[in-house]
Amino acid sequence: MNRRSRNFKDPSPRRFYRDPERGRIFGVCAGIADYTGMSTCVVRWLMFIAGLIWFPLVEIVYVMMGFMVPIKPKGLYKDVEDEEFWQSLRKSPSETFGNARYRFRQLDQRMQRMERYVTSRRFRLDREFRDLENESQ
Repeated sequence: MNRRSRNFKDPSPRRFYRDPERGRIFGVCAGIADYTGMSTCVVRWLMFIAGLIWFPLVEIVYVMMGFMVPIKPKGLYKDVEDEEFWQSLRKSPSETFGNARYRFRQLDQRMQRMERYVTSRRFRLDREFRDLENESQ
């Protein structure tokens, strides 16, 4: 089995799945809602309106997606935070990466402050006072 086919079968939170647990017929609308971060009700109404406008095409595509799109695997997300992260990433990748970049900058600043403190004379003085306290007890 080559690498490409193995990755195709592995569950990925970036992939589009249909969600029959939350869905009505095949779970395609629920899968679209999950993938885009929209409400399932809104997606169903949009699908209904599109079905009225482009009658046979939308229904044929819907049925084809119902048979071709894989079912959302159980345990795809670790927890609710993980699910929210992947939904926000699919909805707005640049904003999500901007938030991650901001968090890494904050982390880098904290590390720099810690490094300055550990290499300072104040750290050595504080450590000596702590050692004296421990000896006196």
